Amino acid sequence: MSRADAIDAFLAEAGWGGARRHRMTGDASLRRYERLERAGARAILMDAPPATGEDVRPFVRLARHLSGAGLSAPAIMAADEAAGLLLLEDLGDDLLAAASAADPGAELDLYAAAARTLAAMQAAPRPDGLAPYAAAMPDLAATVVDWYAPELRDRRDAVEAAMAAALDAMPPGPEVMVHRDYHAENLLWLPKREGPARIGLLDFQDAMTGPAEYDLASLIHDPRRAVSPAAQEAAVVAWRDRTGAGAAPTAHRIAVTSAQRSLRILGRVFTRLCLNAGRDGYLRFIPPTWEHLQRELRHPALAGVAAALDGLPAPTEARLAAIRAHAGRFAGADRAEAYA
Repeated sequence: MSRADAIDAFLAEAGWGGARRHRMTGDASLRRYERLERAGARAILMDAPPATGEDVRPFVRLARHLSGAGLSAPAIMAADEAAGLLLLEDLGDDLLAAASAADPGAELDLYAAAARTLAAMQAAPRPDGLAPYAAAMPDLAATVVDWYAPELRDRRDAVEAAMAAALDAMPPGPEVMVHRDYHAENLLWLPKREGPARIGLLDFQDAMTGPAEYDLASLIHDPRRAVSPAAQEAAVVAWRDRTGAGAAPTAHRIAVTSAQRSLRILGRVFTRLCLNAGRDGYLRFIPPTWEHLQRELRHPALAGVAAALDGLPAPTEARLAAIRAHAGRFAGADRAEAYA
């Protein structure tokens, strides 16, 4: 049976055969999404072919966990996990990024609401089976020299060790469920709902356990859009009000976790997606990620990481053009060779 036939059969079994189908913008994965419309009702089809390495089971498990905690994850309306097909509740199109852009005056309230939802997610009992993220964080930070700056690969061990030391030296804090991609294009504004449920949650299938501030840093240090300093402060204050965390420890832990995230997405995500998969559209996010990293590295807690990264090249137009010129040339590789 072809993939198209399998989808048709799945939708017919779920009672959505013959629905109008509209392709939606995808994410960085190999999943596809379609909006279905039928008799005034709507739903979302997730097509995640197992042959491409996709697995919908973590999404299903975590969606049910989050919904059980009173949060707004899409309800699972029908599932064929073996085939990689899900029919999901349609939470709409009002992404936090779009809502903030449409009404800049609402940005502070929207980001504070997202931070309160984050605190509620972290306060819920952790689901079983989440892998630990903290142990992987130093290695993932060092992927900046695997992909973005392969000419500095002899620094890899030093970068990894410095990041491990910075993480170990953070003030004590709880290990929580970490979404790992908690930003304004994965969050939906649902003003008709109440409390933490007013923020809809997407793309949470890769959640792990890790530092609580990681997702907060992801929300406020977003390379995809410029978050105003006032909105950043509103989010941090709202999160601290809900968690009871102190100002200085929170700032310290945000700096370290944000720097680790910036290094990971510079290398493992944005550059790799271009060099490995040919997806050069993500290169536009490298300069703002770089700017976030430079600010983070000024924190005293990251002096060792800054020293290990001394000489890391800035994303000049020439460097980005060199990366783009090698788009897709390292397909299947676990690192890039020199391209600059």
